[in-house]
Amino acid sequence: MFAKNIPEFDAIKRKSVRVIQYEGKNKLKTLKDQEGIYGYALGFERLIKFINALLPSNEVIGQALRDSVTMYPEIAIRELVANAIIHQDFSEKGTGPMVEIYSDRIEISNPGLPLITPNRFIDEYQSRNEDLAGIMRRFRICEEKGSGIDKVISFIEMFQLPPIDIQVQEKHTKVIIYAYLKFSDMDKKDRIRACYQHACLKYVMNEKMSNQSLRERFKIADENAAMVSRIIKDTFEAGLIKEEDPDSKSRKYVRYIPNWA
Repeated sequence: MFAKNIPEFDAIKRKSVRVIQYEGKNKLKTLKDQEGIYGYALGFERLIKFINALLPSNEVIGQALRDSVTMYPEIAIRELVANAIIHQDFSEKGTGPMVEIYSDRIEISNPGLPLITPNRFIDEYQSRNEDLAGIMRRFRICEEKGSGIDKVISFIEMFQLPPIDIQVQEKHTKVIIYAYLKFSDMDKKDRIRACYQHACLKYVMNEKMSNQSLRERFKIADENAAMVSRIIKDTFEAGLIKEEDPDSKSRKYVRYIPNWA
């Protein structure tokens, strides 16, 4: 946590966070490849600043001044990088957590498979490295147990980004944040994933998802409610959500909750 030069410690010399920036949407051309040397606590703020400096930004013109706004919410980057550090499997050989920046997405990965199913990341918490997690929480590097991913999804919705994608690979867990995409350019899987994550977010906030709340998430006009109904139906048929009150006769005010609720 407080090492000034991680490579000096043989047992963890490959476990520093590596940041790679590519020119386009693939790995063909690397622009930057930086591997940290500081311990996680000592180097975390430096790491986040380094990542943010590589991210694209949009210029927003206010009433008097121009302001540069990053394309991705910093809080989401912080939480996901911290999670990658906390939940990594130190017994896996090779590199540690990795942040890969493409022109249309950011991929944040860590060695090791998750201890819980990815669909429950928003409401459940289990870490391999509780001591490490406890120190990082006390230093306010990450959120309290179970409150990080819901904050990530909340800011993803606020920035009108596509839903995050959590992928479990053979020996790694990867979370992908995508750059802004018009609703019309999202495919069916994107929309279903967004609907499910929205239902989860509402549920942990002690609220319920509705057609109206999902329209607000996608910024879809009221007259296009039927379009959102289709997304809800697809997510329902995928077994990811269910009706809060299946015995209700009213279809206009139906509310939905995650399938595990």
